Amino acid sequence: MNFKKTAIIAAVAGAAVAISSAAFAGGMPKKTAWTAYGTTSSGYAQAVAIGNMMKKHYGTNMRVIPGKNDISRMAPLRDNKAGYCACGIAAYFGQEGVFIFADKKWGPQPIRLLMTNIGSFGLSLATAKDAGVKTMADMKGKRVSWVQGAPALNWNVGAQLAFAGLTWDDVQKVKVSGFGASFDAIINGQSDAAFSSTVSPSPKKLAASPRGLRWVPVPHDDAEGWKRMSAAAPVYGKVKAKIGSEIDKKNPPHLSNYPYPILVANESWDAGEVYAIVKAMVEHYDDYKSAAKGALGWKLDNQNMQWAMPYHAGAIKFFKEAGKWDAAAQKHQDMLVGRQAVIKKAWDALAGKDSMSKDELKAAWKPARIAALEAAGLDPIFK
Repeated sequence: MNFKKTAIIAAVAGAAVAISSAAFAGGMPKKTAWTAYGTTSSGYAQAVAIGNMMKKHYGTNMRVIPGKNDISRMAPLRDNKAGYCACGIAAYFGQEGVFIFADKKWGPQPIRLLMTNIGSFGLSLATAKDAGVKTMADMKGKRVSWVQGAPALNWNVGAQLAFAGLTWDDVQKVKVSGFGASFDAIINGQSDAAFSSTVSPSPKKLAASPRGLRWVPVPHDDAEGWKRMSAAAPVYGKVKAKIGSEIDKKNPPHLSNYPYPILVANESWDAGEVYAIVKAMVEHYDDYKSAAKGALGWKLDNQNMQWAMPYHAGAIKFFKEAGKWDAAAQKHQDMLVGRQAVIKKAWDALAGKDSMSKDELKAAWKPARIAALEAAGLDPIFK
């Protein structure tokens, strides 16, 4: 991952991860509240399954709060009305203070990982078969759906294009009103490609249309391509996609994905409770792994100790006991915690933000954030 150049603010990071013994006073809670995606989502079903496991073994009552969007899922965490979020990639945007978090009601969030679910789905550019796209380089000059009001989706498109050294400037931008509309535009012959999960219903609609569906591969042996894409979006990992529309299970395509759900808490949340929850999720994995679609991805061996976000102190304690945490993981953790500290300091130092409009704040915050990270020898990523 291309998070840093060479300089690391070790002193800041070291101070930030110091944990007192009192922080580990808690254990399995009697009650807990998690936010998740809507009630029809796999993330919600998985949270319910994990809650059932907790009730069975510990008597814990879990309330799962469904949220229709990133704000409704993250706000209870921010306001301490929920301890945990089974979030999507918005959790990463929260730590970076970008997109919806570049707002005076938010700012960069002190988020920490507990565990992540790494599935066998892919996240990629879906194209019409008749568009003639077989490699990412073939995307040059093609029409690509650009979703208004969805910067995260458009950021993902840019990261995929970066695999072939392309940017949004190398394709034709087709503005659409929403995610569903991004595929309607392909079906209707107005666009050639859009970003999606392989398991979304929208690509299935495209596959059933006269234009057909093809996923644009990101070959796992293309080191330079992956270096470019990882620099644009450090959240991505390699996956041989095995589920979804037009996926050949016998010859799975080389695609990318990132975790979903991403289980997070605030840095200040009781470390003893976090430790107990992570331990329970690992030790009683068999109780919930088949109780909800996609839950297999929570297994301990799937956890990436050097991903894009820092882990909670309680989770680290368990991973150390399990023999999964080493010096390299700690070095990466220190860098990420230091990164969060730099972003938070820059946000706090941004003069006049309380009186700025949303657009004024975003315009002022972007260069301030970039300057602070670059001054610390860290890659801003979001430019």
